[in-house]
Amino acid sequence: MLRMFTVMKSLLKSGQLDQLGMGASIACAIHCAVLPIVATSLPLIGLEFLANTWVEITMIFFSALIGTWSIGGSYAKHKRWSPMVLLLSGFSLIATGHFAWHEVESILIPLGGFTIAIAHFINWKYIQVCGHSHENKK
Repeated sequence: MLRMFTVMKSLLKSGQLDQLGMGASIACAIHCAVLPIVATSLPLIGLEFLANTWVEITMIFFSALIGTWSIGGSYAKHKRWSPMVLLLSGFSLIATGHFAWHEVESILIPLGGFTIAIAHFINWKYIQVCGHSHENKK
């Protein structure tokens, strides 16, 4: 656990945690958008585990962990709320699709994943601007 904390801390400092978050969120969105279309062929190619609920829950958990760590930790640098608002909006869309409004699940969940990826991108941009402004003041 301590090793994971150290790795996450170094990724946050280098700005790579947002890049990991963008990748994870986009992968989650693609998984949720494509899965209903290809679900019937997954057993034929040995990937039926991708349709498992635990795979989705694990992806959501890791996305939430990375997002909270990255965006929450970066707030002290840039003092902007928009990445956190987008992150929470994305998870709200995912939760609504999973638990409340199943009729549009195939739209809400990928939209939530892309919203989370945008939150990471905006957070990453804010960190870049903040880093440059601090370097110029030295």
